[in-house]
Amino acid sequence: MEDDEDKVDEMVLALLFLTTFEKSRYGARAWKGHDWNVLDRLDAKGYISDPRSKAKSVAVTEEGVKQSRALFMKYFGTKLSHRQQ
Repeated sequence: MEDDEDKVDEMVLALLFLTTFEKSRYGARAWKGHDWNVLDRLDAKGYISDPRSKAKSVAVTEEGVKQSRALFMKYFGTKLSHRQQ
């Protein structure tokens, strides 16, 4: 069975929402622990940047933050906690 890469990318982007945090100097970041191929595709789509850096987290673009929140709600959520709003 072949993977539907777009669906896999959506799921990983949705899951990145769970580990997204703000750093005032660098903007939003998320802990990276997902497949490198998926992270490379998310980088190519403009949702994250430089997934292959030595950092344990990846920079998430403004559009990436917006999309990850929307996808998380679409697939997993019914209500955001105060921290996630």
